[in-house]
Amino acid sequence: MNDISLASDNGLEIIAGRVQEYIDKAKAENTLKAYRSDWADFAGWCGSHSLQPIPAFPETVAAYLADLAGRGYKAATIERRLISISKAHTSAGHDDVTKTALVKEVWAGIKRTIGTAQEGKAPAVTADIKAMVSALPDNLLGVRDQALLLVGFAGAFRRSELVNIDVEDLEFKREGIVVTLRHSKTDQEGKGRKVGIPYGSYCDTCPVRSLQTWLEQSGITSGPVFRSINRHGNLQEGRLSDKAVALIVKRCAEAAGLDASQYSGHSLRAGLATSAAMNGVSERAIMNQTGHHSQAMVRRYIREGSLFNDNAAAGVGL
Repeated sequence: MNDISLASDNGLEIIAGRVQEYIDKAKAENTLKAYRSDWADFAGWCGSHSLQPIPAFPETVAAYLADLAGRGYKAATIERRLISISKAHTSAGHDDVTKTALVKEVWAGIKRTIGTAQEGKAPAVTADIKAMVSALPDNLLGVRDQALLLVGFAGAFRRSELVNIDVEDLEFKREGIVVTLRHSKTDQEGKGRKVGIPYGSYCDTCPVRSLQTWLEQSGITSGPVFRSINRHGNLQEGRLSDKAVALIVKRCAEAAGLDASQYSGHSLRAGLATSAAMNGVSERAIMNQTGHHSQAMVRRYIREGSLFNDNAAAGVGL
């Protein structure tokens, strides 16, 4: 949201272009898209009410937040809109209107009224993954989806991480596979991270064997590992999108007799963390696999996965 201008002599206009390019890359593309979308919504709302979006008056932002809350928007969405308004103002050299007393007070009241608890999708725990795999069709699509489900689950990958894996990122070892993640949501600088996926105890649900089978049957030897398959069952060159992962998980959940509306692409990652916690895996080991830097999110998975472990109500003789 910044614009850089330098004098046009001595090739400085070229340097200015490079500076702007690096600024644009300081944030993930999805984050920038969210900022633009949120700002467009606020600016459109202001336009429809003949109000000035930038610099906005505190009363304008407060009224916008109250309107969003009144229309049933979740606290997380309203907070993101607030952040986008803040970014737009500071990037343009204006005071941050979101830090004014009126806006802060209204936002605090909204949070107390509608709550801030996030309603996430259900984690696909081990039993769910097994049910999904057992319901897959016996064709190339089924082979791909089996590998995608099992690798995504065992690696605790985000959707974007899963679809960006190339054959060149895989290293098959005696113990399993080492997957090198070149980029991730928490690694925008591209330092990379290695994730180990061990052989499973059962052939039908082994992520390593499933991935090997997919590569062999698809004939993929380089480039994107997970690719689209057309309606005729033919492999395509293009890499799967992260949205396709969510659709695959939902389709597989429905085929397994699960409530597809409760599952998403994130269910694979959340499912591994939750399943590991249910089986007493340490917090450190879970964080090593998921790549979480914050203990808060991992501990949420652990709390959910441990609800029935050493449960007080289980020992009172009911």
